[in-house]
Amino acid sequence: MAGTHTKAIGRKIFTLATDLDGTFLGGSDADRARLYGWIEDNRDTIGLIFVTGRDPEFIEDLTAGDVPRPDYVVGDVGTTIAEMGPGPVTPIPALEAEIAAAWGDGGERVRAALDGISGLTLQPTEFRYRVSYDMDPEALDPAAHDIVAGLGYDVLTSADRFFDVLPRGISKGPSILRLVDHLGLPRDGVLVAGDTLNDLSMLVTPLPAVAVGGSEPALLAALDANGGAPNLHRAEAIGAGGILEAVAAFNLHPTP
Repeated sequence: MAGTHTKAIGRKIFTLATDLDGTFLGGSDADRARLYGWIEDNRDTIGLIFVTGRDPEFIEDLTAGDVPRPDYVVGDVGTTIAEMGPGPVTPIPALEAEIAAAWGDGGERVRAALDGISGLTLQPTEFRYRVSYDMDPEALDPAAHDIVAGLGYDVLTSADRFFDVLPRGISKGPSILRLVDHLGLPRDGVLVAGDTLNDLSMLVTPLPAVAVGGSEPALLAALDANGGAPNLHRAEAIGAGGILEAVAAFNLHPTP
C-alpha cells in the first residue's frame, strides 16, 4: 500500500484536490512517477484530496498499490465527502447531511422515471446519493433532461459518455468547498485539478485551479463561456505533468 499522511492536513502548507481519471492518473508514466514520488516525499507538507466520480470501493483498490493514499475523498461526483488517511473511506455525516436530505428517495424515483429512455444504460453500481448511466449522445432522448428536472434533481454529463443524476445543487465544486472550509484550510493553499466537464464546478470556485493538458473540449468551452475562472491555469502538460506545472505556476509548494 502507498504511504499515508504523517500529520493532520490542516498543518500542511499545501493541499492538492484532484480528479483521478485523465488528471491524477493521466499523463506519462514518468510524470505520474514524478508527481507521486514528490507527494510521498513531502507528506508532512502536502495534503491530498481525491475529487472524483469514482466510488469509495474503487479508491480503496486503487490506493492498495503505488498510488498515494489521500487524506480525504470527495467521491461519487461530489455526493460522498469522506475521510480516508490510513483507514477505510469513512463518510463524514455532518458534511453529507444536506446531500442526503436533497436526495431523499432519489435512486428509486430516478431509475423508474428513466427506465426505457433511449441513449441511457444504467450502470450496475447502486450509489448512495446518485444514479449513473452510460450515455450514447447520438441516441439520447432529450426528454431525459426534462424528466430529471421535473423530479427536482440535476443532470451532469461528461466525456460525451456519462450521464449522472445528482441531488440539486450538489457537485464537485460545492462539496470540495464544504470540505475545505470544514477542515479550516486556507483557500489560497488548495489547488483543484481536473480535465472533464464534471470538473467545471470546482474549476470555477475561488480556489486556485488547473485544467490539465488534454482536457475535454467541452470543459474548455464551458470555461470560456463562464468568462474563464478567477484563478485558472490552463496547463500544457497532460495529466500528472499538468498538476506539477500548475503547482509551480502558482508557487504553492517547491516542486521537483
